[in-house]
Amino acid sequence: MQTAELKQVCKAVRRNIINMTANAGSGHPGGSLSAVELVTCIFFNHMRVDPQNPKDPHRDRFVLSKGHSAPCYYGVLAERGFISRDEFRNFRQLHSILQGHPDAKKVPGVDASTGSLGQGLSIAVGMALGAKHLGQDTRVYAVCGDGECQEGQIWEAMMAASHYHLDNLTVCIDNNGLQIDGSNDEVMSLGDLAAKLRAFGMEVFELPDGNDVEAVEAALSAPVSGKPKAILAHTVKGKGVSFMEGQVGWHGKAPSEEQRQQALQELEG
Repeated sequence: MQTAELKQVCKAVRRNIINMTANAGSGHPGGSLSAVELVTCIFFNHMRVDPQNPKDPHRDRFVLSKGHSAPCYYGVLAERGFISRDEFRNFRQLHSILQGHPDAKKVPGVDASTGSLGQGLSIAVGMALGAKHLGQDTRVYAVCGDGECQEGQIWEAMMAASHYHLDNLTVCIDNNGLQIDGSNDEVMSLGDLAAKLRAFGMEVFELPDGNDVEAVEAALSAPVSGKPKAILAHTVKGKGVSFMEGQVGWHGKAPSEEQRQQALQELEG
């Protein structure tokens, strides 16, 4: 898919995120909006998947390690044809397939149930290692949060990915600088994250603007050999909605009906 088309899909995904969270009156719009370009580009241009056969054993795999950003995931799955947009009205409702965190037993296109921060990347490493063991050409993509990188298990997973030379694994870090309790630097500074990733054996691609489709595409397309790939994407929390951008308060708060309409108007513009 070309850049112009990808940008239109990203706009649609952002509308989906706003509608889902507004419908439910709860959810995590901020970190969902910041990850849109990463997840959209992966699903539309890089993953070998078939919405008509979501359990194809030869498919590529995706793990949303920052599981609270499920609205972004669901929004992309709908645009890709895995689920119906009609499900959005049931987001976070009892018995709905679209729970607040992804459920692999309920949602077509979801390969791992996530939500306990730090664990998703280990799942992705296991998938990539399993594919290598079986001689399969499966590629595995994981999206982590920057606040999530305060979890020690993230670094254990990266150490294992490097040790086993998992060049079929791509780890994307949605580095929007904010987490539930404030900025990363206030809560637990990550320091030089790019240097840490390199020290753990990753092939690092740092994107000054992780919401730039062309930059994301270039990083995802870049070849690597013998090393796992890490894309450190500097993004904007709440990207695309003026009153949400860079505001920690929108980590886990849904827009009101008035705010929904304002956000949708801005996205249309």
